[in-house]
Amino acid sequence: MKNKFLTDTRVTGLLYLGLAITGIFVFMFARAQIFVSKDALATTSNLVQKESLARWGIAFELVLVAFQALAAVWFYKLFRKLDSFAAGLIVVFGMVNAVAILVSSAMWLSSLRAALAGESAALVSNLFGVHETIWLVAGIFFGLWLLPMGYLAAKSKMPKALAGFLIAGGVGYLVSTLLLVLLPGQSSIANMMTMPATVGEFWMIGYLLVKPRLNVEE
Repeated sequence: MKNKFLTDTRVTGLLYLGLAITGIFVFMFARAQIFVSKDALATTSNLVQKESLARWGIAFELVLVAFQALAAVWFYKLFRKLDSFAAGLIVVFGMVNAVAILVSSAMWLSSLRAALAGESAALVSNLFGVHETIWLVAGIFFGLWLLPMGYLAAKSKMPKALAGFLIAGGVGYLVSTLLLVLLPGQSSIANMMTMPATVGEFWMIGYLLVKPRLNVEE
């Protein structure tokens, strides 16, 4: 049982690491080189000229969906005996976020197909804009998934600071998403609000991989 538990813990960490790596590639590399805010012609041109990058971006986004779903399931396996309700919330919020990203991938692929078919730049940009909007609003559920994770981190006697970063990051995602809806020009402030989440997530990944002995029994 001990070896099985340690395996589940490290698998959870690896799945979460996969989620982080694919997210970085999609959002900070592929998407950043294609989408040009408020410039439909530039976005359309980038999709056509960087078709290979766009396809890799979509593929990585689909892999991200798989990592998100699997990580949610393994978090439940890891924490269900400690608190089945909180562990269940991680699954629910994680799965909803995965479905939202899956829909966003479909919009990105539709935008690419429209660009390659010679459709209007306005249509192409609007389709890609829906992809961006889904990522924005899905921040609600990504924030929600961090809250029970932080609670379970504290309950399993992980470092209090780690639990604090996760909870603060969850709240930060919730507030930043609403802020960008109400005040879209405040992206710098919104980005700062999500910084605790980044610290908490990578700390959690490292903790699961390096120190897998957790107090997961009620």
